[in-house]
Amino acid sequence: MDMKPEARLQELGILLPDLPKPLGSYVPFVQTGSLVFLSGMLPFVNGKINPSGRVGEKVSLIEAAQAARTAAINGLAVLKSAVGSLDNVKRCVKVTGFVASARDFTDQPKVVNGASDLLFAVFGDAGQHARAAVGVDVLPMDSPVEIEFIFEVS
Repeated sequence: MDMKPEARLQELGILLPDLPKPLGSYVPFVQTGSLVFLSGMLPFVNGKINPSGRVGEKVSLIEAAQAARTAAINGLAVLKSAVGSLDNVKRCVKVTGFVASARDFTDQPKVVNGASDLLFAVFGDAGQHARAAVGVDVLPMDSPVEIEFIFEVS
């Protein structure tokens, strides 16, 4: 897989969306040195959270993993706006996924795989990262997932 990330996105048929608007008093990313920290990304599609609700109640594991993938795509749009091109990304350093979970739901890692698998598909080995997958009671706008990222860039 010697293909560059921008070419991989095209090969995967992924069009990056418009940048999500912050829901509060923060910026979408901060760059310090060669690190870019992305704020928590939600699974917005055309300005709406899709799906919504807790995983294991209203949202299935498969739907939640897809939502995590969507949140990662939104994150890539923010990252591209920060660094000009995804080809400038050296590696994904860390992913933290928050999963709004039913009381007995314990498959948070499988949900966050939706984001992790996308990063590996786009960046190859440079998409492999350290990670946390955390179950929470509720997330903004009744989102099933929120994902934050740290990338190293050139």
